[in-house]
Amino acid sequence: MSNTILVGAQWGDEGKGKIIDFLTEQADIVVRAQGGANAGHTVIVGRTQYILHLIPSGILRKRTICVIGNGVVIDPIGLVEEIDGLKKSGIDPAGRLHASDAAHMVFPYHKAIDAAREALKGKDRIGTTMRGIGPAYGDKVDRVGLRMGSILNVKRFAEQLQQAIKNNNALLKSLGATPLPVKRTMESVLKAARRLKPYVTNTVQLLHEASSKKKRILFEGAQGTFLDIDHGTYPYVTSSNTTAGGMCTGSGIAPNRIDRVIGVAKAYTTRVGEGPMPSEDRIVGDLLHGMGREYGATTGRERRCGWFDAVTVRQAAML
Repeated sequence: MSNTILVGAQWGDEGKGKIIDFLTEQADIVVRAQGGANAGHTVIVGRTQYILHLIPSGILRKRTICVIGNGVVIDPIGLVEEIDGLKKSGIDPAGRLHASDAAHMVFPYHKAIDAAREALKGKDRIGTTMRGIGPAYGDKVDRVGLRMGSILNVKRFAEQLQQAIKNNNALLKSLGATPLPVKRTMESVLKAARRLKPYVTNTVQLLHEASSKKKRILFEGAQGTFLDIDHGTYPYVTSSNTTAGGMCTGSGIAPNRIDRVIGVAKAYTTRVGEGPMPSEDRIVGDLLHGMGREYGATTGRERRCGWFDAVTVRQAAML
């Protein structure tokens, strides 16, 4: 298998995790390059179901290296929980999971800000997953975010985190929300950070060295084309580039190293959250929900359902 990008061709939840699991049989490395814990890839192995939010699905195969790239926003507490969940299932990611030192982090105050802003919007809400993704990317663009490499210097990171919590508590107050307890928030984040230090590395160098050795790299997209911050149904979108180009900027691998792009679509259309969905049909939704299907792996919310939309899928293929 050549270097391959796999993306969703609709609004997410197309079944990318299952396709990725099939393709990883031929891959040496699987990379997540955008999004965060707002993703939810479900893979069933035997009788065991795995729902992965941050860790690439390739972790379920013992010989596969997994990379969380610089374009991902990482919730350190959530990532530790995901690692522990895998260990309980007999899968140890140590030595096979690598997180970019340049990836920005999601903290509890990002989630609180996310929820507060949604509450203020009322009926005009975006319908976010409340995972703090938008506020974390906002800090990245505003150049005030903290990156995974920060945790390697524990003392300095603690100082930066304390100041960030205080600054964002002021923002939470202005939004009419309750500020976070500084000490308790710091303790939970620093505890997770200590656990994650062995996983942090320069993933751009790792991937380029692998590419020079002709290793087969699979890029695992999250969400879907029409949730892309630029090409999606703005403003009802996520905060990252979910199309093929985002896989390159979010990993540090140039486009000329990519051999093929695969888009995944279902035979019908689904969407979670607010925003336009031309082919939405309540009858289709009632049918699928009645079968116990089409509930979000991340949020548990009912997915909006409709007929297959060939126009939007054609647009996704262009992108």
